[in-house]
Amino acid sequence: MPWALPLRWSPWGRSGVKALVTAGVFVTTLWNLRFFLNPSKSSGEDSKHREPLVILVWQWPSKQVPNVSRDVCHKLYSITGCQLTTDRQLLHQANVVVFPHSRLQPGRDNLPKERLPGQNWVWVSLESPSNTRALAAWNKTFNWVMTYRQDSDIFIPYGKLVPNRSATVNIPAKTNLVSWVISNYHRTQKRAEVYKNLSRYLHVNIYGKASNKPLCKDCLLSTISKSKFYLAFENSIHRDYITEKLWRNSLLAGTVPVVLGPPRANYEQFVPADSFIHVNDFGSLEELATFLKTMNSSRYQQFFAWQRRFSVKLYTDWRERICAICTAYPHLPHGHLYPDLQSWFNS
Repeated sequence: MPWALPLRWSPWGRSGVKALVTAGVFVTTLWNLRFFLNPSKSSGEDSKHREPLVILVWQWPSKQVPNVSRDVCHKLYSITGCQLTTDRQLLHQANVVVFPHSRLQPGRDNLPKERLPGQNWVWVSLESPSNTRALAAWNKTFNWVMTYRQDSDIFIPYGKLVPNRSATVNIPAKTNLVSWVISNYHRTQKRAEVYKNLSRYLHVNIYGKASNKPLCKDCLLSTISKSKFYLAFENSIHRDYITEKLWRNSLLAGTVPVVLGPPRANYEQFVPADSFIHVNDFGSLEELATFLKTMNSSRYQQFFAWQRRFSVKLYTDWRERICAICTAYPHLPHGHLYPDLQSWFNS
């Protein structure tokens, strides 16, 4: 080619040309590596436009269905890429289908006729095994479980303590010793037996439907807060079954919980050891009553030391619980079925 310069005329010489070729290969490699390390750039930013996870709630856990607009998880809880819906026509688009046990009808007639490949079904319950019936009918049905148990695939506690550096100790004024709010009283329950024997040694102020002294929603905490101690007695005793009786009626109300439920060590996985009194800390209920009646002011205030570091967070909105599925989704096992749901829940 007449316009090509002979190699010996190159102003850089043979070594210069070789350096240019090497540099070109290096630049090209860097350019390709850029896309390898940041694939979103090479795919038209498709990670930003990825379709959200669709969570279909087959039947809402409560009777009243709140607003579950497309971006409710983002608006309320800053959880992105998560779409809640109760529209069963979106079954074939749903990544996850949620089935609250309290709304499951006996038999499978009300369930979807088929499960799409890759679609995961979640069994949801906040009740204890003692108050959960007909589990054997749901063997090999659900991929994930969502309960108050810490070993659930999606853990949904009734409440928790969250760090709060600006927290201060606030102990409401007290006018009585012990209170208890009880709606469903059954003599066969352990809590009924403990209350009956404890009441021989001290007076308990009782409220709730069972005592014909129901408290309005806005009256609950203000009434309980006047008591030094609250009987946070669970309706049944199971691992991790620690309900609003501790979180709302005791800690949030500003009273000291006297707990009846799982062992002390289990409670200490959730709250500091010096924030509550366990019924089993004492050899008898008479000893417990004496401890409560004779406690001095200095000892009593020590039960509120947790307030210097933490605040109480309650989980009361089912939207928040269900939105949490999207947060947990990348870490959940896929292709798994619970072969015996009843055995797992009763373990």
